[in-house]
Amino acid sequence: MKKILLIFLTLLCTSFSLCAQNNQPVKVPAIPFSLYLENSAAKVEATADKLVITAGAKTDMFRDPNVTYNTDNAPKLLFKPDNDFVLTAAIEHDFTSKWDGGALVLKADSLNWVKFCFEKDYTGAKRIVSVVTKNVSDDCNAAEVAGNKVFFKIAKAGNVITLYYSLTGKEWLLVRHLQFDFAKGFAAGFLAQSPTGDSCTVTFSNIQYEAKKIKDPYAGE
Repeated sequence: MKKILLIFLTLLCTSFSLCAQNNQPVKVPAIPFSLYLENSAAKVEATADKLVITAGAKTDMFRDPNVTYNTDNAPKLLFKPDNDFVLTAAIEHDFTSKWDGGALVLKADSLNWVKFCFEKDYTGAKRIVSVVTKNVSDDCNAAEVAGNKVFFKIAKAGNVITLYYSLTGKEWLLVRHLQFDFAKGFAAGFLAQSPTGDSCTVTFSNIQYEAKKIKDPYAGE
């Protein structure tokens, strides 16, 4: 009877948001580690081929250089990865409100992190945005994209982080190549945010994870 109940709960967790919302581990087949929810989400769904996170109102992860706006209340599904790895996922959402976004993240603590985001920018454009925070955040706007779905890749090789995006998931363009100290440990994962809106539902699909150290940052391999 206990075995049947365990199987039922496992199936329930992979299809609905019960486990994540109750701070129970979430499993994604492509990632060999359990994910945990940081901060409250309006909704979380995990299935065999995608993650869906709905952020509530006024949710964000940003430390303004003027130190007038500091927050880290955006919902994230995080896991403890290998020291060297490559994480890729397609990010998709509706771009309803300014700064609505979905992101891949690396986080050492609330003052030290990297957010690689598909975001509705201040002009209303759908933008590839990277934010590197070492006590305070920078805010680096990259390419504008026409559609609502883009592929993102983060590669970590020691303390070097490389960020890429792709419209197809095959040809990758380097966005940023930087050094970051994760000596005290870190987590990786997925984020949804809605800093000015009421909510933002982000779908992460085509998720892939490899425990490897890239040799060529320009090729991402």
